[in-house]
Amino acid sequence: MIARGIITQLRIGRPQPVAGVARPTAYHRQPVAGPVAVGPLGLAGDQVGNAYVHGGPDKAVYAYPASGYPLWQAEFPDLASRFGPGAMGENLLVDGQDEASLCLGDVIRCGSATLQIAQIREPCSTFAAVLGSRRVVKAMARSGRCGWYLRVLEPGEIAAGDGHDVIDRPNPAWPIARFTPIAAGRAGRIEELEELAAMASLTPRWRQKLAQAAARLRHGPF
Repeated sequence: MIARGIITQLRIGRPQPVAGVARPTAYHRQPVAGPVAVGPLGLAGDQVGNAYVHGGPDKAVYAYPASGYPLWQAEFPDLASRFGPGAMGENLLVDGQDEASLCLGDVIRCGSATLQIAQIREPCSTFAAVLGSRRVVKAMARSGRCGWYLRVLEPGEIAAGDGHDVIDRPNPAWPIARFTPIAAGRAGRIEELEELAAMASLTPRWRQKLAQAAARLRHGPF
């Protein structure tokens, strides 16, 4: 085992109306007792409201570090009561790991399932509506406190109390925290962008986006 974490909560949700959000959303996920089956499209019983931008094999499960919430509370004391477990709409609340200690492509053992970090979470209008402020969108991009999406390599069952254990690390030079400023457009040398674009474990969307960014830097605007 390379690094150990613990799933302190497992949460699922179904679409429901939320003030300020155009269509029903499953953002308000609730904790459940396990074990819960997980397959290529996520946890059994968990749904998404807008399948165009949420869900799918590369966003099957969303995890967020418990250590992130106190930092949000400190940055936004006026919103502190809103920043607690579930505030990010996560499926897994993880203790002992975060964006600095996990890497893109990490293979994670959770219960009897095997997952892989596929990409970061990007802030959206639903996030802003639920938290009650547009300020949190820029803050997530700036801070990199985004959590991570996982694809399912081997279906199985997951429960609160299971490990979130890194069993393989194909990209040790790429902690999530190194990637987030590049994703936000605030950093990234050509060589870094090209390396990321060739990273097999990163989602095709991000690989294409990064390849285009590298080409613009290398050759100028098309």
